[in-house]
Amino acid sequence: MKIIAIEEHVLPDEVKQAWNTIPGADDGTLGLNPGVIGERLADLGEQRLALMDETGVDVQVLSLTTPGLNNLGHHGIDLARRTNDLLAEAVAGNPSRFQAMAALPSAEAEAAALELQRSTEDLGCKGAVLFGRVGDKNLDDPIFEPTFACAAELDVPLLIHPQIPQASVRDAYYAGFGAPIDLALSTFALGWHFEAGVQFVRLILGGVFDRYPKLQVILGHWGELVLFYLERLVMLDRVSKLQRPLIDYVRTNLYLTASGMFSPAYLQQAIDTVGVDRILFSTDYPYQYRPGNNARHFIDGLELTDTTKSKLAHRNWEHLIGGP
Repeated sequence: MKIIAIEEHVLPDEVKQAWNTIPGADDGTLGLNPGVIGERLADLGEQRLALMDETGVDVQVLSLTTPGLNNLGHHGIDLARRTNDLLAEAVAGNPSRFQAMAALPSAEAEAAALELQRSTEDLGCKGAVLFGRVGDKNLDDPIFEPTFACAAELDVPLLIHPQIPQASVRDAYYAGFGAPIDLALSTFALGWHFEAGVQFVRLILGGVFDRYPKLQVILGHWGELVLFYLERLVMLDRVSKLQRPLIDYVRTNLYLTASGMFSPAYLQQAIDTVGVDRILFSTDYPYQYRPGNNARHFIDGLELTDTTKSKLAHRNWEHLIGGP
């Protein structure tokens, strides 16, 4: 059974250099990419392919790691073009093993939409990755409107990837335990996932899906905590003035992916919530890479029908992007 992993990360040297040299570009998460992690992020060749083979992944959908280009201002425009050209070159070199999601210069509203159009129509990218806020501007801010309009028109998905909460939130909720723990708590342990989940909820409440009812977004980590609090979130229907019940947006505008969290229980809850046609597979390479044919063993060992397994492994993604 073919396995397509849809959230697999890269960090080109040019982007890493920009994070290191442009004031404010590094939001603190560059320190999460040391040593072998950084080497694997930079590699788009034989090492990556070998580790894909080892874990059982047939196709990686490549995307820039967090925080993307969100903190680069106008510097992100040209860098987005070069990053997406690099991703397209990697795909062209191994079209049976790689696909790509575009990086966008989200701080520049019109440029981001134009780059999404160029990347999908000219380079063959399958959609794009958003990293939530630009500064203090959340995903429901008008700065993102051209991107949503473009994605809806092109019928391509947008993956909402976590980014670190703003400094005031980190100081209030995630600080006080020493630098390594503070960073971990505000990112991969908890902060990332609250941040991404809140951004999705803001899209609903901001009417984005009312304006673009066919727009499709993806949340990693089995829904970035939103999935587990729907019983409470749907109570927003009492006060919101949305065109549809909140649960309807979850079931018609949202896809969920694993991000390396190989939990049968979480998977089953995702199926129960959004249905078998809206689950996707991903390993969150290289952050969650585990040896031992881990990805394939997870799918093979699931107590699901072969049809459902194939939907998780590749068919739902292929349907979402309109073909292989």
